[in-house]
Amino acid sequence: MKKYTVGTGHNELGASATKRNSAHMLPVSDWLSDLPENTQLTDLVEVQFKQTRKGYFHNSKQLALEKGVMVVVESTTGYDVGEVVLTGKLVELQMRKNNIDTSRYEVRSVMRIATEEDLERAKAAHAREQETMIKARQIAKSLGLEMKVGDVEYQGDGTKAIFYYIADGRVDFRQLIKVYAETFRIRVEMKQIGARQEAGRIGGTGPCGRELCCSTWMINFSSVGTGAARLQNISPNPQKLAGMCAKLKCCLNYEVPVYEDAAKLLPSRHANLETLDATWYFFASDPLAGMVTYSSDPHSGANLTTLTAARAHEILAMNRRGEKPASLEGNKAVPAEVGFQHSVGQGELTRFDRKKKRHNGDRRDNRDRRDRRDNRDNRDNRSNRPDKPDKPAKPQ
Repeated sequence: MKKYTVGTGHNELGASATKRNSAHMLPVSDWLSDLPENTQLTDLVEVQFKQTRKGYFHNSKQLALEKGVMVVVESTTGYDVGEVVLTGKLVELQMRKNNIDTSRYEVRSVMRIATEEDLERAKAAHAREQETMIKARQIAKSLGLEMKVGDVEYQGDGTKAIFYYIADGRVDFRQLIKVYAETFRIRVEMKQIGARQEAGRIGGTGPCGRELCCSTWMINFSSVGTGAARLQNISPNPQKLAGMCAKLKCCLNYEVPVYEDAAKLLPSRHANLETLDATWYFFASDPLAGMVTYSSDPHSGANLTTLTAARAHEILAMNRRGEKPASLEGNKAVPAEVGFQHSVGQGELTRFDRKKKRHNGDRRDNRDRRDRRDNRDNRDNRSNRPDKPDKPAKPQ
């Protein structure tokens, strides 16, 4: 029996299957793998199948399993082929993180390390997925069902397939399952997913130029609100805030904790600054720079002045003592920048634009204009000549 290991150079079989399984992996860092007592704590292993589907199995036969080994595992009907992505103590921690109750979750066993025949059969089954998905969409449309088949995943032995679908409401697909079973000659399992799960399974490239986070490393989807965009002073443009799944981008949450910590150092937006000349109202803030902009009008931006957070806190402390500064001006006050301003040594933004070439019509117009100017100059010169005596008349 041959051992299959990814990226180690030991009896590598089925390179195409390896490429498929690793295309959209959700990697987990096994930081306990170097400890010799790690594998002796538990016989549980985490196995990944297609993209975002994972399962937990018992290594009851005490096989020499490590990360990257292709194995054959038990299934409800037949067997499946997957890749070991985690072993040892971290598997129990991963199950606890995913709220998997071992008393209710049926943990099956690893049957054997995948042979070359197992990998070839799994590869042939996975090759039918694209064709099956297209035909499944046509069947669902012919039955008049308000649903979309987003992906199809065949089991390793090719006897069962999972149809992932998206629907806004409840769908009665009892007739659909019968048609699928008769058409594809397999056992059918329907599983509903959301728009984000569909993007994670299909994959793609985001507006940042990198592969989608949901198809590479994200495991759980956190709720994203427009408040994250407002906190980071991002324009609330739905087209720019939406990702490939037409939902708010997951990356809007990445820097929210940093902005929240920085915002704690700023004065409250409901606190007004009292000076001798006017009352100043909160207008905008830059948490990372520690700057706050105030306006003299509570409803619009008038006489905008930007202060440091320390200066604003100082004025608020004076107001609490019953004191008012003469104005917001001072060494710590910075005038607010509005619009584009030229820096020192910087020219216009259009300085690198290429000049338009003149056409032949422009040359003719310039030549005619020059000829008219020359004719006008000649007339002026003739009119300015000194008077000459009249010529004698010719004899009759």
